[in-house]
Formats: sequence, structure tokens, C-alpha cells
Amino acid sequence: MAADRREVLKAIAAGAVAAGAGSQAEAQARAYRVGVVGCGWFGKLCVNALMQIAPVQVVALCDVDQHMLEEARDQTFARPDSMMRQTRPPAIYRDYRDMLNRHRFDIVIVATPDHWHTLPAIAAIDKGAHVYLEKPISVDVREGQAIVSAARRRNRVVQVGTQRRVAPFTLDAKERVIDAGLLGPVHHVEAFCYFRQRLTRVSPPSAPPANLDWDFYCGPAERIDYRAEVHPRNWRSFEPFGNGYMGDVGVHMIDLARAVLGLGWPRRVWSIGGGLMASDPAITVPDTQVAGFEYDNLLMTWTNRHWGRAPDPENPWGAAIHGADGTLRLYNTGYEFLPSDRNKARIAAELEADGEYAGDTIAPTGDMTLKILTRMNMRDFIGAIREGRRPASDIEEGHISTATCALANLSLKLGRSLAWDAGAQRIVGDDEANALLARPYRAPWIRPT
Repeated sequence: MAADRREVLKAIAAGAVAAGAGSQAEAQARAYRVGVVGCGWFGKLCVNALMQIAPVQVVALCDVDQHMLEEARDQTFARPDSMMRQTRPPAIYRDYRDMLNRHRFDIVIVATPDHWHTLPAIAAIDKGAHVYLEKPISVDVREGQAIVSAARRRNRVVQVGTQRRVAPFTLDAKERVIDAGLLGPVHHVEAFCYFRQRLTRVSPPSAPPANLDWDFYCGPAERIDYRAEVHPRNWRSFEPFGNGYMGDVGVHMIDLARAVLGLGWPRRVWSIGGGLMASDPAITVPDTQVAGFEYDNLLMTWTNRHWGRAPDPENPWGAAIHGADGTLRLYNTGYEFLPSDRNKARIAAELEADGEYAGDTIAPTGDMTLKILTRMNMRDFIGAIREGRRPASDIEEGHISTATCALANLSLKLGRSLAWDAGAQRIVGDDEANALLARPYRAPWIRPT
């Protein structure tokens, strides 16, 4: 409803205004003490977005790559558009446990590769911090359950980096199209991605560079041979470190469709595909994958292909919600509604800039869209902390979307569909599959319960 959309936008804006109100001295007194675990491209983007919209002091940074760590320290301290001046360079750590033990944090950002999301997030929550956690929240279903449990037990706000839940164009599409009933009955959602992200070949194993602690990088995951292409951007091509591109881009559009349609858990999940194009056997995630998620009287499908031409090269990533009276196409930066009756008007909206920030033109470079969306998500995060409410991308919603993707990959691995009992958090009548809801942890790391 229109009132709902206005309230969401008002809450986000109010959080930003309240955070920035008053004198510099007042802001300093109530600044959020922030730590960051994972200082690559997205870790820097997240902390920079938070610095732009809220009074924060970045106390400490953690990463297993010394070069990334030092770069993040220097960029953070010198940030030209931080809402408040940083009083000293942040301390730097290789081990997140040392960082959490030596400082008190109000907020911890976790933006590591996926296999390193769960342990630092739970450790930060248990130390009393609110957490901004990048998606997907975990690599398996049981990890996600453990994070939700920790957040609820400690009553901490955990916001997930599925930013489109708070995007104005998402709220506009829900109000003007879905809530207005323009789609009619909805029975099919097609989510898709045709980015060419997956590697096709990698170098032979080699010694890791001196600046990278490779054993700590692998952490609780299987310790595989280091290859030059893995770090920092291509780890998603290797199964031990995450859920491939289903967990990277699939989680975004599955979460977005769930949000606007009010969907919870699927009751059945299936997936087919694999590494169908000739490629290096060291690369262990699919280059071609189709998945299905069955809800009551609705089918959601996911198609991901890393080769060939995208059907719509201008919009290679999105979700189409098909109703009896038209189709709502949700894209990375906007939406369009195409009514079945050609005499009715098309409706569309695009993402707009949220202000001018000097730091947007300096490192980390990247998609301006992500900077805008992440600032919006951070505003909602800060608002939720101040108001004692759950954020739009709450950890439980992140768990449902993440686990939905993990179940699809498990179906692909096992070669059969999986019936999901959301109440019991188990796969129905499949002991083998249930045993795989938790990946093995490599010693000495211990899985949280």
C-alpha cells in the first residue's frame, strides 16, 4: 500500500537525518564504533557507504591479505566525505578473533568470501555488536540457522546486503503494480543471470604470495591448492568457498521476488545443470544451471548461463513476475510493468542518485549502482539500530533466501528434487540430503550450533 511505502522511505530518511543532526562534537560523542572483517572491494565499499551516511569511527580492520588491509586502512582514514572526521587510522588485524577481543564495537561489517561469513558474524554478535553481513549469509543451511539464533538470542540487528529490498524502485513496483492488483493472479517467476563471470581455466597450483595467509583464507573450508586467479575476485568459481553464482547473484533476485510477493520458504526445490562447456576441472561450480522453487500455486525458476548471448543484453540480470494480466520485470536498477492489454499504459521507474559524495569518484571504483543501493541499505540498518526494530533485509529473510539457493545446489549435487519442511527445517524423507545441510568444517575450526 502507498502508506507502507511512505513509512519505509520515511524510516530510512529519518535514520539518516537523526544520525547526521547536531554538532560535530555531539556526533563524536555518539559515534558508532565500527570494525570490518574482509577488506576487499566490497568490504571497502560497505564501510565507505556507512561512513557517508552515519557518524562512525572505524576502529579496526581485519583481512588475511596484508596489502588489502593496508590499502583499506589508508583509504578509510583519508576518506574525504565521511560524515565525521576519523581521529586516527584504524588498527589492523589478520585474525578477526584478535580484533574482537581487543576492541569494543557497536557495528561490525562482515564482507569476506562466503565460507567466512558465519564464524565472524556470530563472534561479533556474541560480543554485543550489530552486524552488517554480506550475502549470501552462509554456505550451508545449518550455518544460517546458527546466525539467526545468535541474532535473536542477543537481540542484535543483523542487516544482510540484499540491498534492493529498500530501493525506491522496488517499493514503487510493489505499490503501483503488485499491491494495485495490475498483475492479476501470479503463478510464475523467472529469475535469471547471463553474466560471463565463471572462469574457464586457471593456472597450475603455485605458492601463495607472501602478503596472503592462504591457510587462514581457506579457514573452515577444504584447503585447496592456491592458484593465481582465485584471489581476490574469482573465488566464487571454487565450490569450497561458497555456493557459486547461484549464491552470488541468484540470491539477490530470488530475495527480491520473495520480498515483493511476500513469499517465505519453498516447499520443493530442484535443479539441473553443471559444467557443461569444456573447462578446467579445477573449476567446480556450474557454468549452466536451471533451478525450480515450488510454492503453493506458484513456480519460481532460476536460469544462469556463463556462455552465449543474453536474451536481453541491456538487462542480463533480473526477475520477471508473470501474472494473468501482465508481466513485471525487475532489473538491477529499476523495473517495468508490461500489461497484457496493449491499450493499457506501461509503468516503469529507475534508480536515482541519492546525493553527491566526493568519495564516489575515488577508490574503491565499481558500479555506482552498488554504492547508491548500499547507502540506502546502511540507512535502514542505522535506523533499525536506533529504533530497536528489525531491518528490511533482516537476517531471517537473508537466511531463507540463502538456504533456498543452497538447497538448489544440493539438489543439483544429488540429482533429485528435495521436499522442504520449513517448520522442522529439514528435508522430508531424505537422510542423505539432511546430512549434507551442514558442510564439514576443517580442523581446528568448529561449526557453530
